[in-house]
Amino acid sequence: MKTQFIQRDISWLSFNARVLQEANDPTVPLSQRIRCLGIFSNNSDEFFRVRVATLKRMIELRNWHKKINIYMEQDPQHILEEIQTIVLQQQNEFNRIWTGILKELKKEKVLLLDEKHLSREQKEFVTRYFEEEVRANIIPLMIESLPQMPYLRDKSIYLGVVMKKKQSAYRNKFALIEIPTQMLGRFIQLPTAGAQQSIILLEDIIRFNLPQIFSYFGYENFESYIFKVTKDAELDIDNDVSTTFVEKIEKGLKNRRRGKPVRFVYDKEMDAALLEYLIRRLSLGKKGNIIPGGRIHNFRHFMDFPNVLQENSVRRAPSFIHPDLAKSLRVTDVIVKKDILLHFPYHSFNSLIDLLRESAMDPEVTSIKITAYRLASQSKVINALINAARNGKEVVVMLELKARFDEENNLEWKKVLEEEGVKVLLGVPNLKIHAKLGIVKKRSGNKTIQYGFVSTGNIHEKSARVYGDHCLLTANRNVMADINRIFKYLENWQTGMAELRNCKTLLVCPLKMRKELQLLIGKEIKQAKIGKPASIILKLNSLSDQALISSLHVAAQAGVNIQLIIRGIYCPIIDPKKQAVPLNAISIVDEYLEHARVMIFHNQGEEKVFISSADWMVRNLDHRVEAAIPILNPDLASELKEIIQIQLRDNVKARMLDAQLTNNYVSSKGKRPIRSQVEIYKFLSRKNQTAS
Repeated sequence: MKTQFIQRDISWLSFNARVLQEANDPTVPLSQRIRCLGIFSNNSDEFFRVRVATLKRMIELRNWHKKINIYMEQDPQHILEEIQTIVLQQQNEFNRIWTGILKELKKEKVLLLDEKHLSREQKEFVTRYFEEEVRANIIPLMIESLPQMPYLRDKSIYLGVVMKKKQSAYRNKFALIEIPTQMLGRFIQLPTAGAQQSIILLEDIIRFNLPQIFSYFGYENFESYIFKVTKDAELDIDNDVSTTFVEKIEKGLKNRRRGKPVRFVYDKEMDAALLEYLIRRLSLGKKGNIIPGGRIHNFRHFMDFPNVLQENSVRRAPSFIHPDLAKSLRVTDVIVKKDILLHFPYHSFNSLIDLLRESAMDPEVTSIKITAYRLASQSKVINALINAARNGKEVVVMLELKARFDEENNLEWKKVLEEEGVKVLLGVPNLKIHAKLGIVKKRSGNKTIQYGFVSTGNIHEKSARVYGDHCLLTANRNVMADINRIFKYLENWQTGMAELRNCKTLLVCPLKMRKELQLLIGKEIKQAKIGKPASIILKLNSLSDQALISSLHVAAQAGVNIQLIIRGIYCPIIDPKKQAVPLNAISIVDEYLEHARVMIFHNQGEEKVFISSADWMVRNLDHRVEAAIPILNPDLASELKEIIQIQLRDNVKARMLDAQLTNNYVSSKGKRPIRSQVEIYKFLSRKNQTAS
């Protein structure tokens, strides 16, 4: 009997349901609950752009090659139908939660007003704001008179307008207005008397002014409804050998803008004739994920809801400098002597920026090399690297142009860096460079000194404030030798993977990590079978690789104690016809995004502890350059294990993962409540105070 697996897309929807749980939790501050709705919406958008689009492509491919069975274990059409059912259920739950939040906002004297509920003063403000700020940024389109449906942007929202004349029901006209949120933002605060705060959405300002916009057409009545279209965001890279890789990326981005619609979300009160017209003009079939919703769409903007709530508890605990680094004027002086393990967002990301700044100014530094997958919009990391180049140092940046949804940003960074004399590497065909690495070389007298870092997260100062990640700062010679090997491969990938194959300390994908993980699991199975202690602890974003999941099931059957912390996709399932031992798995969804990957193997009492950039997914292990680093310093390994143990004891924000995707919270009955993110902050703060 073959092991069964939870389909990865269905499992991902279960993760997004956990985000929705946070929005529904009355113990979470109201502003954070609104933000969770924004995160849920943004997650959903990306899910449709990528995963649903992929399933639709698979169906088209099957129809094109009818005799070829190219699939996963489940029919993609069946998966799409299941997705549609779950998404509609989640949309209903979303609408229910939002209705409750609106009531709570009202209690807090915060009103989200629409165009029908404005005071005289507010009407005057809205009219003036429209004339001064909005009118020049909108282009109303009379869509019925256009031979082709205008291009609709993937991340925009649109106002579908029905214009009517009192004397005739047969002369209704349809128009379209793109809401210019990129130029003006989504939220406008209205003048209000007293302590009350009033906010109006940009689309409602436009709604209020529809008679002025269309005054010359002679219509008296206007109805308007928000909708949005989500499109296939897969980046098609052509095989034209006459074009450069950058040209292929640019062409792929242009093609993405013309991607097929994969979802149409609309106001369920929309005029029936307008709805039918839009569905027809957009060529949406009955199975086109046509989803009725409320009056408001693109809730991702609500991640930036105005700061109008008086919530003392909402203030995030401040990050602090690692105690070993706080005692020294220079980060470099510390890490050439000892390894430092940073835990973001508890520890300040500034230490990593300081390391790069110091290296940029140090006259003895000769080169800096770094991988970059996603970068902040105003990147201090890039500023430090540019300064290093200006100071005459060799600077090499591996900039992954295929980082999904950051392709355009990375193309811009490529231009900026190259103009400053930085050598930019653009990746490897058919592989993504996802490892988070950096290395600095300096020449001191007759000695060459090397130091750098290996991280689980992107070198991105903004996300480091909200993503839970680990970063090892080290001057370990064996690690530096492996990082050098990786950069040699990235600079000369045409010569083959010999450099990656020669890595001795880092576990590197796509060549060695999968094999090494199987060996480590196998050792635990062997020990369990002879009655010796055996255990595996994994913390990952996603666990979907079927070969490794099967090995974990074998290990659990053999008696290996397995504990899993999986934030997102979780595909293991027990075969109901076998008496299989379940895998103990939890998911923690809280204020910070649990992004770190940690692996701990008992290894006959000589524990092997790793941090890694790679999830246990086929794409990571077989189609990316990834790196896992062993934590060799016993004190640092102990510190990391304590953090993982705190998370395993979480009974406030931890949910149990099971085959039924129930997302039930871990019970805290009779126990002291443990919210791991709060407890980790306390744990690291105590270490900080003790050290000082």
